[in-house]
Amino acid sequence: MRPDPHSTPEPTETPTAPARPAQVGVIVIGYNDAAHVGDAVRSALAQGPAVAEVVAVDDCSTDGSADLLDRLAAEEPRLRVVRRAVNSGGCGSPRNDGIEAVTAPYVMFLDSDDVLPAGAVDALLAAATGARAEVTGGLCVRRELPSGRETPWQEPLYTAHTVLARPTERPRLVHDTLCVNKLYRTDFLREHGIRFPDGRFLYEDIVFTSRVLAADPRMALVPDRVYVWHVRRSAERLSLSLDRERIENWQARTEACALAYETLLNAGQKELARAARAKFLDHEVRMYARELGLRDADYQRAWWKHTKEYLARYDAADWELDPGAPGRVLARVVLEAPEPRDLPRLRELAARPARLLPPYARDGDGLPVWSADLPQVSLTPLLTRPTATLPITVDAELDARARGARVRLRLHELYGRVAEAGPGGLDVEWVARENRGDIEHTRGRTTVPLTPSGTGAAANADADAGSWTAEVPVDLAVLGAGTWDLRLTVHFADGARREITAHATTGAGRLRRRAVPSLRHGVLLVQPYATHSGALAVRLASGAGGAARVARRRLKRLLRR
Repeated sequence: MRPDPHSTPEPTETPTAPARPAQVGVIVIGYNDAAHVGDAVRSALAQGPAVAEVVAVDDCSTDGSADLLDRLAAEEPRLRVVRRAVNSGGCGSPRNDGIEAVTAPYVMFLDSDDVLPAGAVDALLAAATGARAEVTGGLCVRRELPSGRETPWQEPLYTAHTVLARPTERPRLVHDTLCVNKLYRTDFLREHGIRFPDGRFLYEDIVFTSRVLAADPRMALVPDRVYVWHVRRSAERLSLSLDRERIENWQARTEACALAYETLLNAGQKELARAARAKFLDHEVRMYARELGLRDADYQRAWWKHTKEYLARYDAADWELDPGAPGRVLARVVLEAPEPRDLPRLRELAARPARLLPPYARDGDGLPVWSADLPQVSLTPLLTRPTATLPITVDAELDARARGARVRLRLHELYGRVAEAGPGGLDVEWVARENRGDIEHTRGRTTVPLTPSGTGAAANADADAGSWTAEVPVDLAVLGAGTWDLRLTVHFADGARREITAHATTGAGRLRRRAVPSLRHGVLLVQPYATHSGALAVRLASGAGGAARVARRRLKRLLRR
């Protein structure tokens, strides 16, 4: 099997700064990944003279990975291979072996199917030595393969060079649970006995990171790209973080989060422990809730029951922190409802950015609640939440007819808050799903006015049934082949703006595939669809060849049923 062309190491650039002494050991772990582990090792060696050693730990592979590493080591004196006699079933044990084997004063971790971009080690080492930091972190990007689309991971943490005397100066650090985008002083890990959970322990990064933060290290953060995380969703063996179809995965995730909370709390890091619980609501609960509608009824019931039991451990102070945040509202619904319910609506609330779909119910006192039959879930925090963070909803319908495609948009009122803010213009653009260079590729960008419609949208700020509409032409030929996501920005009279995605309306025929004549392409095959989070997107195949490829893929899917 030939390695994926996207997995090759980043090109090495000519360094402009003086070469740094060899001080870093890179631990590369792998199991049955002969197609990629060589690229990972070479990307570490290509970092230059700052890398004193690369310790490759093979977790008892059976596909020739260890032999491949031995051949590389025969040509590269900085590479050492550690062979485990028994497969550990996870990532923690081989990383622990690497910590024991490394001799360099600094250490970092690299997975066999990822790469280090050029200059990563120099950027981290310069910050670590300059700040006398025990832990130094940088920007990780998730690269979807084969499309090449890149998404920064926890980018707000890595916008500028920053030195923290202790982690409590930046509680958001609990959101970055990756171990691989950081450089650690080796003696810091050894002095505090910081290791990964051994054996088959999923989400070992969450626990390891909590142990690092619990030790109260001096930290440095850099805006440089220091790690490329390859996401291969079509791989035969999914990474642990992508294999979420079994309830055991969710149970393992909650176990890791619970252990992280206890680790921080027992170390006296109460603020970070509280932030970790908030992160669970904002990240873990929302991520799995977006996918809940894709699972069968048995999974849904098991997920609901397990989540209720976990959330029952939260105390009043946990819920008081940003009570109107989408994750907290979602968690409250799970706590209060005995069985899975409102899954489509929960999916939209779990989206990023969040969307709260109608109906917008009120209790007997006129206060906002989740629904008429679940009034104990209060939505009153929405009445004071900043306009720019409101979970407003815009419905979108793509009409892809031959005479000219159009998108019809409808902005919903939200307990009078939308009318109060005064919606005006709406920025509309299509963003390419596939990577097309270093900057986000957009087309069809335009601004349109929003027109009041419905009951009381303009006149009554308390009207819940009001709405604002707009219609936007779409030149499908200009968009061209590929997958395109619709992005919107609502501008308000009070100066606020809200960036959102659009809720794909799914009425009869609204998401139907069409073949549209095109002067440029001959024919365009247009498929509007709703993403996993319910947002509108469109797939376009151009020309007869593109249409034929889509037809062949559809036929294969039908034959596999």
